[in-house]
Amino acid sequence: MLQLPILGQVDRRTALKAAGAMLGAAAFAKAVAPIVEWASQETSADEFLQKHFKQLSGDELAQVIRRLEAETQEEYGAEVTISDVRPQPGVKFGYALNLSICIGCRKCAEACHQENNHDRASGNSYIRVLEMDQGSLDLESGTADYDHPVPQPDKFYMPVQCQQCDRPPCVNVCPVEATWKEDDGLVVVDYNWCIGCRYCEAACPYHARRFNWTKPEVPTAEINPNQGYLSNRIRPQGVVEKCTFCLHRTRAGRLPACLEACPTGARVFGNLLDPNSEISYVLRTKRVFVLKEELGTRPQFFYFFDT
Repeated sequence: MLQLPILGQVDRRTALKAAGAMLGAAAFAKAVAPIVEWASQETSADEFLQKHFKQLSGDELAQVIRRLEAETQEEYGAEVTISDVRPQPGVKFGYALNLSICIGCRKCAEACHQENNHDRASGNSYIRVLEMDQGSLDLESGTADYDHPVPQPDKFYMPVQCQQCDRPPCVNVCPVEATWKEDDGLVVVDYNWCIGCRYCEAACPYHARRFNWTKPEVPTAEINPNQGYLSNRIRPQGVVEKCTFCLHRTRAGRLPACLEACPTGARVFGNLLDPNSEISYVLRTKRVFVLKEELGTRPQFFYFFDT
């Protein structure tokens, strides 16, 4: 099998060529067809030639961030601050959700939509809330587009988002290494390196990745100006994006936006390596389970019932 060049020894053109060779010309052309026109018309030379995030020096990253902030000002009329918040030593993030008290109100999905500067026209969010029959854990039978008052009798509600897997299949299939798992357990994407092939989207068994089909439309007044390079900055058209547990917040000691928005307190977040954290207490005292355990992805997102 063809091996991709090591990061740092390859520019984006070489990476694209290697990916094309690996996938086969026809398959690769089909995979990237939705972004070809965009790439030829919208991508600046600086963006196209930009190094992978892991290869950027401090000065180079600062220049990239200044460019992105200026582009946001020009394209959206908003002054934003894009930060690069790195993982904290001794921290591994985990999330748990009490299905006994989730009422399916979708406040979490709404908060995600706003916090992460999602395209307003599509109503995109990194969270799907599934309405499930009592006694069933078959995700395929859940309904995500319910439009009636909640909660309904004989139903329970299961929000699903990125599981931040310890063995993430999405990372393994990326032909240009645009996505990876960081030391604090978060799976991230370099949106300026992603080529939009959507292999990661196909590999994710939790439907946690989203493809940006169009340039995001976000009114100036609604843009969240506090942004992270690897999280909630406005993503380009033609890339695949995902939940990062609001790393621009959580790595700075705050809670995810979805948790703060939950009206019932169903969500628990914290450091899995801290035995005194709330998330560690939940894992010790509740009968937790993970989705699709049989796949061996080792999710760091846990579910439990009170009874």
